[in-house]
Amino acid sequence: MDRARGNGIRVKAWTFDELYGRDGQFLDGLDERGEAFVGEVPPNFHVWLDQPVVLRKPPKHHGKTGRRAKYPRLARRQAAPCEVQNLARYSPGFREQQAQKYRIKDTCHGPEIWEIRWHTCWRKTHQEGRLVSRQGTLLVARNVLTDETKYFFSNRVPGRDGWRLRDLLRVAFGRCQVEACFREVKEELGWDHFECRGWRCIHRHLYVTILSGLFCARVRLQLSPSSKVTSGELLTMEQVRRAADVFLAALGLPPRLRRQRYQAELDQQRYYQRRNAAASRSHRKNRQTQLHRLGIDPNQIKSVLPKPPPC
Repeated sequence: MDRARGNGIRVKAWTFDELYGRDGQFLDGLDERGEAFVGEVPPNFHVWLDQPVVLRKPPKHHGKTGRRAKYPRLARRQAAPCEVQNLARYSPGFREQQAQKYRIKDTCHGPEIWEIRWHTCWRKTHQEGRLVSRQGTLLVARNVLTDETKYFFSNRVPGRDGWRLRDLLRVAFGRCQVEACFREVKEELGWDHFECRGWRCIHRHLYVTILSGLFCARVRLQLSPSSKVTSGELLTMEQVRRAADVFLAALGLPPRLRRQRYQAELDQQRYYQRRNAAASRSHRKNRQTQLHRLGIDPNQIKSVLPKPPPC
């Protein structure tokens, strides 16, 4: 991150998974640099919903006997931080809160709806001389269909510095596109096939795979007639990779055989495009039915999706 910032790269906010979210020193480093973040945290992540009392110096009538306490320190009667999963279940601040439904994203299976509850909070830091972080936000998100629950912590608060709850949610769930890219590159281009042991060899394998993925992505963007899977004309990463394989394999063939190979691959890709479109329409219809059974109309609730540019 320091190297990226040194090269002039600026981001609105960082996001990450539980591996980084459980690392308090990593979160401290982002706070020190003034970087905004919305990261997923594990269910046993500890925070306070009420600002804890920090004693900066001993009281005036502090006795001289006994072991000398270190300052700053938390007050003796200060409650310990609680796990976020317990706060979401038992805390009045969350139990008495009416969950807000948001349309988080649209997939080939249809819209995803999550119930969102949030509360300001503080976390314990690992910085010397500073025991409690600045005020942040704890987000509790529940998928209305699968009942999956996610916890996010951010060092920004809705309503301050131009941040809205919708902005925090857009950053929090923004990893889905990165994860989809990783999955495609692993499945189609062999990103996870490390038949090498040296550090340089591994990096070379990563670079070649990433460049191959960039090539396939650009070809798909230029040649795909439509960006909607239900249209039956959307190109996928797998189809671009298969077309490139057929093109390279047919280079040494006679023109007639080469055209036959091209036509056979084209017919097969059109078949899969029609099948993917039919499957997507079926999945979307089933999801709409499930949501309507819960009394949810995806077109009538708040959405974190960016608005399309004006025509």
